[in-house]
Amino acid sequence: MKLILMMFVLLMPGSARADAVLAAMTIRSGTILTADHLSLSEMTLPGAATDPKALIGMEARVNLYANRPIRPEDVGRPTLVERNAIVPLVFNAGGLLITTEGRALGAAGVGETLRVMNLASRSTVFGTVTSDGSVIVNPNRF
Repeated sequence: MKLILMMFVLLMPGSARADAVLAAMTIRSGTILTADHLSLSEMTLPGAATDPKALIGMEARVNLYANRPIRPEDVGRPTLVERNAIVPLVFNAGGLLITTEGRALGAAGVGETLRVMNLASRSTVFGTVTSDGSVIVNPNRF
């Protein structure tokens, strides 16, 4: 029944279709995606990425298996800060600038939110990774 409904939607005149991006081969987590890693399916697959250009240069955050759809949450910007790395932790608000060291509690790329433990106070804060690998603390998320 589900297959018949899906075929009806695909064949209906004037219906919108979007190709789904599939992994062309098995891709290990941490691999930077290139055009060779991707293929297109002519079927619309819910939740699958539809633009291969948007995936090129991204990093696989999970293992991706051949001929399976790639979801946007399966990839992210290339990792700049690895888990357990010591990073500069910067707090800047209202003219107050505090810089200390923190330990990354996860991995993240530029512009992504990362949870970091302040090594001096042992408190956990959230911040945004910058291009130089430092983490700018979000004062609203202690």
